[in-house]
Amino acid sequence: MVSMSLSDFELEVMQIFWELKEASAPEIHKIIEKKRAVKYSTVKTIIDRLEKKEAVTRSRSEGRIIFYLPVMEKQNVRTPLIKEFINRVFLGKSRPLVAHIIEQEELSIKDIEYLESVLREKKKELK
Repeated sequence: MVSMSLSDFELEVMQIFWELKEASAPEIHKIIEKKRAVKYSTVKTIIDRLEKKEAVTRSRSEGRIIFYLPVMEKQNVRTPLIKEFINRVFLGKSRPLVAHIIEQEELSIKDIEYLESVLREKKKELK
């Protein structure tokens, strides 16, 4: 599994790509601009960096507008970020993190059933 370090802004842009599947710089800019003021050129620079890092790839163009697809998998970004978080906040121990989430988050019955199934599968792997 290839992992890659992304800045907060790059991660924000990747989240949009993962949600939309395919997007152009103007589309990404429009979405981000709803949350905060940011120049189009800044968004385009971030997309160019993501392309250099091979996190996105050009898929097609319409006139002068280039569309991009995410190449990098969410999991390849999440795993190192979560590991770093566990190391920094929970001293490398995942059990307190899991307990914290279960105790502090509002979980539905469906959420709990999903977590139970994940734990059952993990238990089978360890046997």
